[in-house]
Amino acid sequence: MSDLEQIEAAILSLSSTEFEQLRLWFLDLDYERWDKQIEQDIEDGKLEAFAQEAIAEFEAGHCREI
Repeated sequence: MSDLEQIEAAILSLSSTEFEQLRLWFLDLDYERWDKQIEQDIEDGKLEAFAQEAIAEFEAGHCREI
């Protein structure tokens, strides 16, 4: 049995309370990793073109309040 299969089996055996705790922990971990990836992308300049495009659209008056 692979590690993933063991993890899946263990998850299926959790009580509702334990499953909820795991779900919340996993969501927090996912958000944390997403934040780190965004921070790294910003640091690497990968989002610079999008930022410049958004600023240009705003300055050209192509934005509206929502």
